[in-house]
Amino acid sequence: MWPPAVNLRPAAVLIGLTEGRDGLNIILTKRASHLKHHPGQIALPGGKVEPGDNDETATALREAEEEIGLERGNVRILGHMPFHQTITSFRVMPVVGHIEKQFQPRPEAGEVEEVFEVPLGYLADPGNYLVEGRYWGGVKRRYYTIPYGPYYIWGATARMLMGLAVRLSK
Repeated sequence: MWPPAVNLRPAAVLIGLTEGRDGLNIILTKRASHLKHHPGQIALPGGKVEPGDNDETATALREAEEEIGLERGNVRILGHMPFHQTITSFRVMPVVGHIEKQFQPRPEAGEVEEVFEVPLGYLADPGNYLVEGRYWGGVKRRYYTIPYGPYYIWGATARMLMGLAVRLSK
């Protein structure tokens, strides 16, 4: 039971690839526990399109800079994935980019509790994804989850990462 695909609020996230010891990693955040929306959830850096953002790429880069201290000029854009509609009426553009130089993440305390990396190889393996369900609005909804150590990645973030996994397997 999705809201109608009208009047969706535009947003963007950065699927940031960074060099790790054993290959590429993807940067994720744990949202601050005091937030009104999605507290403590695992997310990709991103947010809604603001006036002054030229496009979704600009939004993803601005949000990554604000949330984790990643300088915009340190990201080489590799491409975009299809838009994702969320149950909360956002139209999210996943922007894929390679982080060119190592950087020290600086979580923005008002929004981000933690910044961490997950190996791309782990996220690219559809066998690491589970399908679970919960009741929302009186309807049982099914969604992807990706357990990773102490982290529980689910919902729109897991769906976008599964989309990336499917594309990488082709």
